[in-house]
Amino acid sequence: MNQTHKRPHLGNVFFFGIAFTLASYFLIAAIQGDYGVFQRVQIQAEKELLTKELAQLTADVAAIENKTRRLSDAYLDIDLLDQQAREILGLVRIDEIVIR
Repeated sequence: MNQTHKRPHLGNVFFFGIAFTLASYFLIAAIQGDYGVFQRVQIQAEKELLTKELAQLTADVAAIENKTRRLSDAYLDIDLLDQQAREILGLVRIDEIVIR
């Protein structure tokens, strides 16, 4: 008996080679590309960091607005004015002793 081995046609090998190459390319692009999974994780981490920074800056702005309001002409906080004069201008009262 004569058994013949059928070789795959060159067209089939070429087709599956191209299909494998394209599938590999799109898989790598989906994972590491500009819009891939790794980029999305990095953007999400940056978003969380910026959200925390925004919350901190919002709190800082609110504190500064509070001090500004307390030092305005409409509402003057004498204690805050005294504290700012001591810190910024280095002023002291006559009856105080300065220890450095």
